[in-house]
Amino acid sequence: MTRDEIVRMFAQRQDAINRRDIAFIVRQHAPDCEQISPLAGATVRGREAIDKLYTTWFKGFPDLVWTNEELLIDGDRVTEMTTLSGTDSGGFMGLPPTGKPFHVSVVWLFTVKDGQFTHARPIYDFTGLLVQIGLLKAKPA
Repeated sequence: MTRDEIVRMFAQRQDAINRRDIAFIVRQHAPDCEQISPLAGATVRGREAIDKLYTTWFKGFPDLVWTNEELLIDGDRVTEMTTLSGTDSGGFMGLPPTGKPFHVSVVWLFTVKDGQFTHARPIYDFTGLLVQIGLLKAKPA
């Protein structure tokens, strides 16, 4: 893929995220795409598993704001820096909503091929997110 094609692919992804179009987001992943997921606590494979990840985020945080800050492209490898923020008003991970907000920086590592993601890995402070929304208690300093 060319750099311009990759930039366009990520712009389409951002548009789909803003519209909560999970079906479009999932179609951008190869059928056998692998995603390392702190949320799932494991590596997940395939579109059905990726659908569940995005559904969990959008359901748990209906006001989720996903802000792209930078896109670095090196051949078929892409790094995307994003910030996620929202309020736990939908019940994250099937737990009762806490009503508490969160703000977390995420670094995404992707491999792309033929217009699809073949590998994705978000890196962020999942434990910190859970503390912010009140699902975990932090030990006082």
